[in-house]
Amino acid sequence: MVVKLYGFRISTATRRVAQILHEKRVPFEFIDLDRATSQQKSPEHLARQPFGQVPVLDDDGFIIYESRAISRYIATKWADRGDALIPLSNIQAIALFEQAASVEVSNFDPYATRAVFQKVFKPKRGWGETDVAIFEEAVKALHPKLDVYEELTLVDLFHLPFGSELPETGVDFFTGRPNFTRWFKDITSRPSWIAVKDGVESKPSYD
Repeated sequence: MVVKLYGFRISTATRRVAQILHEKRVPFEFIDLDRATSQQKSPEHLARQPFGQVPVLDDDGFIIYESRAISRYIATKWADRGDALIPLSNIQAIALFEQAASVEVSNFDPYATRAVFQKVFKPKRGWGETDVAIFEEAVKALHPKLDVYEELTLVDLFHLPFGSELPETGVDFFTGRPNFTRWFKDITSRPSWIAVKDGVESKPSYD
């Protein structure tokens, strides 16, 4: 049975999961829920996700939600495909992976989300004026977080949905950060990201 991914085509979290499916060359059917009619709040979807949110993965009846949890599941179940994105045996490597995961969710994502929402999403989607104070506070908090990026793991790919939008804010996050610049170029040029950056589509098979 082909894995099913429920979500919104351009949702950041849905694209996060779809990218990992591409990384691991896992064929999947994408079910694009209709946000305009709040299909994510339908009884059918609430049976899959009790909070009425996306994304949700259905792997032959096994249901899992929360994009980072889904991504860990994919990277672990199909560990033998593609790059090794998650350590599975060395306890110290696992600990460092979880440390990096905590840094991403606590020290990168909140600030990148606020900066991109204020400077990119609001004007593009007609959601009102940019709150300059919130934007500048997020950028100030984000700057010192960008000096620690080196090699690729699943956590690095977690950064992409919002991280890839940072140049659109008009702020120079790259000057004086050769490691971050290299890291950013590497992750944003991966075929898996290119496949989903403009929206998720079903991938029924791989050659």
